[in-house]
Amino acid sequence: MSSQTLEVSREALQTAREKLVAAGLRPTRQRLELARLLFKGADRHLTAETLYDEARSLRYPPSLATVYNALRQFAEHGLLREIAVYGARLWYDTKMGPHFHFYRDDREELFDIPDELIPVLNIPAPEGTRIEAIDVVVRLTRA
Repeated sequence: MSSQTLEVSREALQTAREKLVAAGLRPTRQRLELARLLFKGADRHLTAETLYDEARSLRYPPSLATVYNALRQFAEHGLLREIAVYGARLWYDTKMGPHFHFYRDDREELFDIPDELIPVLNIPAPEGTRIEAIDVVVRLTRA
């Protein structure tokens, strides 16, 4: 491993450690490695199985149950968004701000709808409540 690669890896682990600590999670080895995989580069949409497949290349790969537990904890502590897409499968999104999604059934792919395509929604909350979030998933299939 080159010194530059080692430095990038150390920096990624430090970033992961800072995210976990700031969220109130103990930075265990497995959480650190999973956070490093999750938060590398651009925002991502993935399932537990996707992350598990990526994590299998680690020196000490976690079990699928550990991946599920870590993702649930990350979501509970505000590091990820959970997105239920019609059925038992949960998706996780590293982009935390408000945004909507397309889901391609034929590819099992979740991706962001560009902001410029989102209409302005003026939905009043029922009396005594406030709108916390609006989650929209537009399901697509091949024409």
